[in-house]
Parts: sequence; structure tokens; C-alpha cells
Amino acid sequence: MSGIRPAARYASLAVTAALAAVAGLAFHRVFGYGPVVPVAAVAAVAATLLSALLSGPRKKGRPWPLWPSLVLSVAAWAGTSALTVLRPALSAGTLPQTLRDGVLNGWKEILTTLLPAPAEPRLLLVVGVLVWAAAFAAAETALRTSRRALPCVPALAVWAVALLLGVDGPGTNVPLAAGTVVLVAVLALVRSGEPDAGPAWRPIALGVPSAAVLGLVAYLVAPVVPVAADPYDPREQVAAPPPLQRDGVSPLDRVGGWLLRPDQVLFTVDADRPEIQRLAVLDAFDGVTWSSTARFVPTGSRVPERPEEPGAPERSHTTTQRVTIGDLPGVWVPAPDRPRRVEGLPVVADPAAGTLAAAEPPAPGSSYTVTSVVPEWRAEDLEGARVARDAEARAALKLPWGPGAAKEPVQLDEFERFAAAATRGASTGVQKAAMLAEYLKRYAKYDVTAAPGHGYRQIDYFLAEGRRGTPEHFAAAYALLARSAGLPCRLVVGFSGGKRAGGAVQVRAGDVMVWPEVKFEGLGWVRFNPLPDNARRSKDSDAVAAGESAQSLEQAQKNAASRQQGPGAGEKPGKGAARPAAPDEPTPWWVLASIAGTALVLGYVLAVLIAPALRTRRRRAGPPAERIAGAWRQALDHLADAGLGASGALTAQEVARFGGAGVGAAAQGELDPLAELVDRTRFAPVPPDAAAADRAWRHTDAVGRLVTAKAGRLRRLRRRLHPRSLTGR
Repeated sequence: MSGIRPAARYASLAVTAALAAVAGLAFHRVFGYGPVVPVAAVAAVAATLLSALLSGPRKKGRPWPLWPSLVLSVAAWAGTSALTVLRPALSAGTLPQTLRDGVLNGWKEILTTLLPAPAEPRLLLVVGVLVWAAAFAAAETALRTSRRALPCVPALAVWAVALLLGVDGPGTNVPLAAGTVVLVAVLALVRSGEPDAGPAWRPIALGVPSAAVLGLVAYLVAPVVPVAADPYDPREQVAAPPPLQRDGVSPLDRVGGWLLRPDQVLFTVDADRPEIQRLAVLDAFDGVTWSSTARFVPTGSRVPERPEEPGAPERSHTTTQRVTIGDLPGVWVPAPDRPRRVEGLPVVADPAAGTLAAAEPPAPGSSYTVTSVVPEWRAEDLEGARVARDAEARAALKLPWGPGAAKEPVQLDEFERFAAAATRGASTGVQKAAMLAEYLKRYAKYDVTAAPGHGYRQIDYFLAEGRRGTPEHFAAAYALLARSAGLPCRLVVGFSGGKRAGGAVQVRAGDVMVWPEVKFEGLGWVRFNPLPDNARRSKDSDAVAAGESAQSLEQAQKNAASRQQGPGAGEKPGKGAARPAAPDEPTPWWVLASIAGTALVLGYVLAVLIAPALRTRRRRAGPPAERIAGAWRQALDHLADAGLGASGALTAQEVARFGGAGVGAAAQGELDPLAELVDRTRFAPVPPDAAAADRAWRHTDAVGRLVTAKAGRLRRLRRRLHPRSLTGR
């Protein structure tokens, strides 16, 4: 190959293998370094060595054709993957299915899994396929072309995929990006020396230090480069799989039964400080039942931050707990707010609500470790906070109305007047929410024997006549009144306190809590407590109190409510108004158009690359006369690739002389006997035999190699992409 020494071509293979391996390591934000390192290293080295062996010179110094290398590379990849990544599937006899699932569906499963994704063979297969393809393509490009930096393109393509799949993953790619910069510079230096430009080591010795300095600068500058927008996240465009079937009984429906069996141990917590345990978030109300609209997705171990968290709160603390399941029913998994990592139990998570669930109810004795970042609210955080009005908040204002909402329709304006009376005089959303909680604390009494229920009829009876209830009634009443007053509200079922037993805390059925949360701009969902003070008093002397952050939050809310005292329970209620909800936004048109355009381009490229191969195969088949005619048409295609299209009015001998003059004497020596075979086939009384057809194709193949050497592969590829390649010339 002109322009690059043979030694430099093979030396550049080490650089292309390193580029492919580094690009594969960029998937560490998807799986972590541990699972990715062996997969990327084996794929990069094996593919590069195979390409080096298959692309070496054969007889007369000519290299192997590309298509045998492609076929053998695919076979070698399948064998290597079966012996490394897919060894469990091979021993289990499920290798074909795992290969199919990994190649076709692995990328989508990664996009619908919270990162880091579990290091399962079918998911790691995506990394192996991409790194192998990049290493093989880069090696073939380095050996077969004289372009200096062109072999780095396949690795950069793998980088693009890794960046898209790893958005929102843990860790950083800055060191790997700096290493890639260095390797690209080294690749250009290795391939820069001309055959007669002196020692091959000279440009490398002079340029490698400069490349190292360039990489160091990239490493130091990357963290401070200003970025004005969030990165594009393809997970927003990929539909998650249907949520797993959760517990058929809502945790809110279990509250009444748990309170009647207060000493039943549901789970045990081993931690250095007490925390409120969240079990389920219920944000949808149909007039009869509160339910969850959580979108659970699989997670390896990490739960990302919720969208509203970057703004607040400014203070928080990290806590790690070891939880052991006891008699807790259902699939909901208790954890403090807000979980970040879960280890020891396969779970699905809803990043928006921060709730966890298991695929099946955890068996008694199951243990897991959960790490959470618990917010610490201060009084100044609540001052001046405005009620949120985003899509999630508008959905939390819905109050169904009509006979379908309950067996006996309830007048919603009664709830509006009650809420207006409880919050009269409030000047801010925080004051309104705090005053409503204090109002309910004085308005009704705590009674664990109250009949369960949280629909319109039960809450109407609780407020109008009964005035006795469990946490279920107080929280549900608060939620209905808050929504009537224009406060986006949802319910949370969890546990507070517990009984100390040795070094752990036993969380019992009597520790169940239900509390409302109201959403504010910049703060997110803030917990409020409408229960009377005597509801949290335990008869056990060794009971554990709620955490300090929970107590400080409640005190801040009391202070906010005391600044503007509301009316008493007997005052005449006023009048309020509810807010409508907005519909969900459709998928942007440009996303659909981009997908369709990409599919058309890929389909066209695939068609123009496959059509000539199919046409050649068809021309080689049939009787000897048809094979000779096909060889002649194939030779004409080769001449056209060199820009030597011949007129249809010329004879075969004239075309041979015309083509030989354009390509060279060697081509003339192949075209003349081929033209003679064509003329004999057309005009001789005796039909040709199979040997004549074989000779014709040998001449045609030789013409193709000579045209490639004359015109170059890049020019042939450009002509191959022309639409006329679909139908032949």
C-alpha cells in the first residue's frame, strides 16, 4: 500500500486495538468497570489479531479479499463470546436464544433499566459485539487504506453508543476521553511516515510527547468546559416495559388491620440512626381508592436522583440500613427517603417517587442493604416557597366528580368550603398547607377502632359526623382538602419509630403511618403531619422516636402555621376552587422524522451493498454460455468503477482495447482473452464448455483486482452507493 510502510501498518494495529478497548470501557457508566474490562479487552485483542492474520499477503503479494475475513470474523466472534461472556448460557443449552436476545433486544433492555444495569450475559453481549466490530473494522481499515486517522472512526462510533446508553450513569468518562485523544494522535503519528522519509521511529519519537501533553490538557480542561444544556437521554424516547404486577391489596387498605395487631413485627432495621421508612406512594384517586401510578423499571443497584432534587434541599445526610423482612406482606420494599443504592434484593424502582418493589413478595428472613440520602428541611427552606404547577403537580390536583366516582355522589364544594375555612388568612402555599395540618389535628380524635375506608363517603362521614379515625382517615382527608384548596397532594404509606431489640429496631404493625405530601417549586414533595400528637405516643418505654430531621420539619411547619392562625372548627366555611389538569405532551414530530430518516438511509445503504453481491452470484450460475456473458457484464462493471464506461455500440474487442488503455497493460492482457471468449460464445457454431466459463471468470476477477488497485476502494465505494448499483449498469 503506497504511502505507509508495511511495518507501520502492522504497528498501528496495536493502537486501533487500544482505541476499541478504551471505547468499550466507556460502558463503565452502564455496567461498572468490573464486568466491562474483560469483555472489552478480549474482543479488541481477538478481533485485531484475527484481522492481522487474515489480511496478510497471499500469492504475488496480493491481500486476502475482505469477504472471507468478514465471514471468519463473525464465526470467531460467536465462538469467543460463547466461551467467555455466554459461558453460562452455553452450559445451560440456551446459547442461541441468549445470542438472539442480546443482539436484538439487549440495547433496549439497557435503556429501560436504571443504571448501573445488572452484568448479565445478554446485556454484556452488546459491549462485546460493538467492540469486536470496531476493532475488526479499524484493523481492516489500517491494513487496507493509506488514510492516517481513518482507522479511529469505528472506535469513535462505539464511543457515541456508550455515551447514549450511559447517560445518567455513575462515574465520569473524562480520563477515557483524554486517553482516546492521545491514541488518535499516536495513530496519526505511526501512520505518518513515508517509505523514503528516513527512520520510522523519528516522527513517533518527536510526536508522542506532544500527544501525551494534548491528552493531559484534555483531561484537565474537560471538567471545566461549560455546558449549557442537559445531555440527550434516549431513555425518554424508549417505552419502558409494562410495570410488574404489584400487590393486589393496596398498603393503604392494610393500615386498619395492622393497627389492630400492633405487636406484629413486619421487618427489622439495623442502622446508626432512626429514619422514617417509606413503603408506597399513592398519587391517583378515583373517588373510592387511592392507588399508585409509579412506573417501575429494573435496576442493577442504583436509584438515580429525582428530577426536582437538584434545586433542594441544600442539606441532607446519608444513611445506610440493613433491613430484614419479617411478616411484611406484599411486594413493596421499605426504605428511607430517598434511596440511592439497594443491594442484596432484586428490585424495581420508580425514580420519580423514590419507591421500591420486588418482583415477588420477599420471603421472611430476606435481607437487603439500602443507602438513602435523606433531606433535612429548615424553616428558611419553606419561607416563600411557591406551590408547584408542573405536569406532575397538576395531576396531583385531580378530584373525580360524578356518579362513577362513588356509589353516592358527594358535593365537592363542601370539601372546598371546609378547606377554605381551615386555611383562611394564609398568605403563602406553605402557610396554607401547614394550617390545614394543624386544623385537622384539633378537629378530630385518633381512634384505631374506626371503620377503615378512604373514599368520598368515608371522608365525608369522618369530617361531618365521626371525627374519629386512623392515620388512613386523617391523611386521606388532608389530601382531599388540599386538592380542593389548590395544593397538589399525594399520600405515602410508611412506618415511624419501632421497638429496640438489641442492636436493631423492630418495626411493628402499630408503627404504620400515612402522611400527605405537597409539592412546592424548588423543594419537591414536602411531608406534612395532620395526626393528633397523642397518635405517636407509644406505650413501650424502649420505643424509638422519629428522626431529628422529621421532628425539625414538623416544628418548622408549626411555626409557619402559627404566623397566621386559622379559624376554629365551628366557624362557617368559605368558598374555594379546584384546578384542572393538563394532558400529557405527545412525542415531538422531529423525533419520529429522525427515526424514519435514519431507517431509510440504513435500508438504502444495506440494499446498495448487497445488490452487487447478489448480482455477481446470479451471473456465475447457469450454463457455460450464460456464465461467460455474466463474466463479460461483470468486467464492464469493473471498468465503470474506474470511470471507463463503454458505449453499447462497441464490440467486445474494442471495449477490451479501450479498457486496457485506461487501466493498464496488465488489464489489457486479461481483457483480450475474455473478449475472445465472448465472441466465440456469440458466433462459434460449437457452444462453450465449463472450462471456458471458468477461464472467463478468472479473467474477470483479475480485472476487478487491477481496477481496485487503479481506482482505489474509496472511489469504488462511492460508485457503489449510487442508485444505479441497485439495477446494474
